[in-house]
Amino acid sequence: MTTTLITGANKGLGFETARQLIEAGHTVYIGSRDPERGRRAAEQLGARLVVLDVTDDASVAAAVKTIEADGGLDVLVNNAGVEGRGEGNTVVGAADVTADMLRSVFETNVFGVVRVTHAFLPLLRQSAAPVVVNVSSGLGSMALVTAPDTPTYAYPGVAYPASKTTVNMITAQYAKAFPAMRINAVEPGYTATDLNGRTGTQTVAEGAEIIVRMARTGPDGPTGGYFDASGPVPW
Repeated sequence: MTTTLITGANKGLGFETARQLIEAGHTVYIGSRDPERGRRAAEQLGARLVVLDVTDDASVAAAVKTIEADGGLDVLVNNAGVEGRGEGNTVVGAADVTADMLRSVFETNVFGVVRVTHAFLPLLRQSAAPVVVNVSSGLGSMALVTAPDTPTYAYPGVAYPASKTTVNMITAQYAKAFPAMRINAVEPGYTATDLNGRTGTQTVAEGAEIIVRMARTGPDGPTGGYFDASGPVPW
């Protein structure tokens, strides 16, 4: 039985990813910083709850102990993320973004990924087929964001794309450091979730497809890559 932890999984893409992986036979831990929301999500899905705030060292350490006591971990999906919009749910552009805004977004999207991955590495390295999936974004692609003929070019925000570009670099470096693991970044696409004020054009089922696919990657699968549903995404 494959045991999987998904951070930020009480709603949105994380919740749908959990649903699909449970359907595929995984034992899934719902990582949720809100215990009550997490409990409701876990009960609805038939998942296990682990209270987990990716911005808090003690919370992450406690989650490791819980999952270790239950038998270990095979798959880690770093899904928890924030966009960091401003007043009126507006995207904060280069003229208005501040260092504090970047710091807030990076705390979850970047430092959270490193904090959780680092903490769970000992368990993952004990697995026969360890997998890490980092949920990135097409907005993290330097190639796409600088190409005028792509939808990503028009996005004016700074903090969120910068955080996801950093996630891509983290993915590449971890994959080189741990060649026995399958470690990849994924771009779910523009999915309607709370993160973007439900302005996305895809359903969560469509968005979760690539996350689920890479979470089910076998030992002979790709590593150190950046993928969407149709294939590799340019860095």
